[in-house]
Amino acid sequence: MSCKEEFIELFKANITRDGADKLLDYLEHKSDFFTAPASARYHGAYEGGLCDHSVNVYHCLVDYLQRERVQELYGLEYSAESIAIVSLLHDLCKIGCYKKGTRNVKDENGKWQAVPTYTFDDPLPYGHGEKSVYIVNGFIRLTREEAMAIRWHMGFSGPEDNRTVGQAFQKYPLAFALATADMEASYFLEGEEGL
Repeated sequence: MSCKEEFIELFKANITRDGADKLLDYLEHKSDFFTAPASARYHGAYEGGLCDHSVNVYHCLVDYLQRERVQELYGLEYSAESIAIVSLLHDLCKIGCYKKGTRNVKDENGKWQAVPTYTFDDPLPYGHGEKSVYIVNGFIRLTREEAMAIRWHMGFSGPEDNRTVGQAFQKYPLAFALATADMEASYFLEGEEGL
């Protein structure tokens, strides 16, 4: 099964809110979601990397939330729909932002060679997590906790004040769980391409 097929299967099996069909149609037919990279140079910096990353985050979040400590000590329980929404859709802000190009690098003999790369050019500079919330809310209605999870999925690696990130994590534990899953997928499953 391709990543696109798995994404669509997970989406259809779990996300059933009003507008979900229009959101999936947008992702499939009116955006580059399934062909876009997840980044210009680091994790998922290849065609289809955004879809791969989203599915990886889904699996990492499901695994995290199934931990005994997370369920019994912290009491974190979320619906299959909320889990799918925040993980599969957290990076919609990257749609339409990456353009194919080349950059020059030295090969093993010290000769410059043009290699394929992506450049980032955001046509809607609305922020990262907040832009994803904006896009998703254009199709389906997010709960407050889902919106906060998507908004703060970058955790402490974003440019925000650390106190604000910490407050969001304390008030909305799904945001912490999603940030953890996003980091696990990015740093352990996907690594850094091109370095």
